[in-house]
Amino acid sequence: MPDALLLAAAVAVNVISLGWLALSMGVHWEQVRGTEPLPRSTVRSLRWLGAAGLVVSLALCLAVDHASMASLVWFMALAGAALTIAFTLSWRPRVLGVLIAWVRRSSAGVIG
Repeated sequence: MPDALLLAAAVAVNVISLGWLALSMGVHWEQVRGTEPLPRSTVRSLRWLGAAGLVVSLALCLAVDHASMASLVWFMALAGAALTIAFTLSWRPRVLGVLIAWVRRSSAGVIG
């Protein structure tokens, strides 16, 4: 696979991973899902997915360059991904709902 595609994949995985880590926090969960409760099992899953994604992203960077350059590129991509998630949370937080599409909405409060 060309190096540019591997680096683009690393950046995309960074954004997704930081999105999962952000959504594992109650404040950001409320921004995306409203008053729906955040189950403890979902918190654990989101944190594990986020951490695993960051490791995968680093591995993708290491596949492209030597360790010192790859870690620099990964860290810069991480900073860009953090800005992307921060701006998304402040501008249109519900967009991040696609990252948790696999989490069922609770039926609490639904009548009938």
